[in-house]
Amino acid sequence: MHIALVEPYCTGSHAAWATEYAAHSTHDVELFTLAGRNWKWRMHGGAVTLASRFLAAGKKPDLILATDMLDLTTFLALTRPLSDRCPSAIYFHENQLTYPWSPGDPDPGAQRDLHYAFINYVSALAADAVLFNSRYHMDSFLGDLPGFLKRFPDAVDLASVDAIAAKSRVLPLGLDLVKLDRFRPQGATEPEVPLLLWNHRWEYDKAPEAFFEALYQLADEGIEFRVAVLGESFGRVPAVFKEARERLGARVAEWGYQKSFGEYAQWLWRADILPVTSRQEFFGASVVQALYCGCQALLPDRLAYPEHVPGGSVEAVVYRDDEPLVDRLRQLLTGASATRPNLGGHVARYDWGRIAAVYDDFFAGLVAGAGGVVPEIAFGW
Repeated sequence: MHIALVEPYCTGSHAAWATEYAAHSTHDVELFTLAGRNWKWRMHGGAVTLASRFLAAGKKPDLILATDMLDLTTFLALTRPLSDRCPSAIYFHENQLTYPWSPGDPDPGAQRDLHYAFINYVSALAADAVLFNSRYHMDSFLGDLPGFLKRFPDAVDLASVDAIAAKSRVLPLGLDLVKLDRFRPQGATEPEVPLLLWNHRWEYDKAPEAFFEALYQLADEGIEFRVAVLGESFGRVPAVFKEARERLGARVAEWGYQKSFGEYAQWLWRADILPVTSRQEFFGASVVQALYCGCQALLPDRLAYPEHVPGGSVEAVVYRDDEPLVDRLRQLLTGASATRPNLGGHVARYDWGRIAAVYDDFFAGLVAGAGGVVPEIAFGW
């Protein structure tokens, strides 16, 4: 089966997902991509450029697989000679309806913020299958759609929400987790001061202020720990990172983006505890990577995080919003808390070696249905 995978924002996790699925799939997956920059323009103009490339390739696929950064309606309209009667699916890594806007972005104040969510909405409406990387993501998008549509003056088709829901499915993000095994330390290591880990983007939606405030308090109490602050930074970095580098001083074991995957992976294996504070997370690839490497997590009881924790481990791993992170972290660092579960085996289900077949079977079923009933997804929840 030939799949045309269309990704206008091919960088980071988007690029990894596309290239890794193409490498692991038993289907013939052809990539049509643009560089991952200027995200707003990609959502507007990416469909035009990629439609031209798709037509120039001259091959009618069995399935078009797009991502949320594509205006699928425009793409399908411009590629009718090859896309007519071709089933299509759209995969939501994130969405512009429930993703929090950056405090420095002028669009919401100028009332220019609705169009990107509308592109997501009509793309979902046009697709034969709508796929989300977590149940939280699917439920939050579908739950907010009616209120979003009611913001428009008239002729709002609220029944379209039910139509989208009927063809929506959860298909977790595939990750190359086995790749991390190559960098696992060999042999026993001497116990050291506990190493805390930050391996997320250096952006406002990851709530770095709450993370560092907890560390400041523990440092003031004289509790021993080190911290590795990894992850990428883009454009304006929240001021708290510069402050934290100075205040934590000698407690910093590593600081900044790792130039190679091997260096990054080695820090994941070394880390002991992953305190997470994010305000936004539709899946949490960096968290899953750390869990796979045996890092003991403290995850908020919200967003997509509880989906990565088996039922019997929830109380040990997840903290409530009314439960101070610093209290749970203190218990771990001082040994006052019981040994926490290792979730590496549980999250290994997201590795492409296991989940690529789930993708392949679903897409084959979708094509066999030829735009009819959307098949269910067989995944070990």
